[in-house]
Amino acid sequence: MSLLQIVVLALVQGLTEFLPVSSSAHLILVSHVFAWPDQGLVLDVGVHLGTLFAVLIYFRREIGRMLMAWLRPAATAEQRHDRQVGLYIALASLPVLVTGALVFDLVAHWLRDTRVIAVATILFGLALWAGDRFFPHRRRLEALGVRDALWVGLAQVIALIPGVSRSGVTITMGRVLGFDADAAARFSFLLSIPVIAAAGSLGVWEIVTNRVHIPWQEFATAVGLAALAGWFCIAAFLALLRKVGLLPFVIYRLLLGVVLAWLAY
Repeated sequence: MSLLQIVVLALVQGLTEFLPVSSSAHLILVSHVFAWPDQGLVLDVGVHLGTLFAVLIYFRREIGRMLMAWLRPAATAEQRHDRQVGLYIALASLPVLVTGALVFDLVAHWLRDTRVIAVATILFGLALWAGDRFFPHRRRLEALGVRDALWVGLAQVIALIPGVSRSGVTITMGRVLGFDADAAARFSFLLSIPVIAAAGSLGVWEIVTNRVHIPWQEFATAVGLAALAGWFCIAAFLALLRKVGLLPFVIYRLLLGVVLAWLAY
């Protein structure tokens, strides 16, 4: 694998993992444009670890507060909120982790089709627009409850279909439930931690059990670049939300879906 392929794929994964635009769609498009073969398991694990590091570093204070809220009595309203958010993240992660374990082979072998990704990119781009346009958005993250977490967690299951976008569908559900864009995005990003960790752990298990050779320099490059791009993406996206909202990402998704459909047909 060339250095160019490693750099481009790591940056693409890091930049699109947290945007509501589907990382799968972009990886398909980039590989098609450059006529690259499948990147392989080692690079997949590397970029997943990189994006995991990105979200852990960016939200280190929030994660630290949630951990401390569980390690000691929650004496203040803020500590009780931190404890609840940690519980809601765990609760919302269960549906996709269980479903993903049951249908992993189906997704890996039958749904990674450019036509499926193109249709999902367009349809769930329209869903993102509808959730952003037609629902009131006054709730903050402090208003998050058990029912909200369950709905967002169930929506996350749909993201097992390539092209849907995990961040896109969870932000959409957050908007439908009445949360402002910042709250919906922040919960979506925090919710990515168990999912990315599970995907990375599964990849590591396959590498260990199948004794796959690891080119450590390429692996480290992929991890570092994906982490850097992912951190920048989270920071830039949250800043852009306050200025331009979600409409530019909806338009981008629709254009991307049309390009993928053209490539597929």
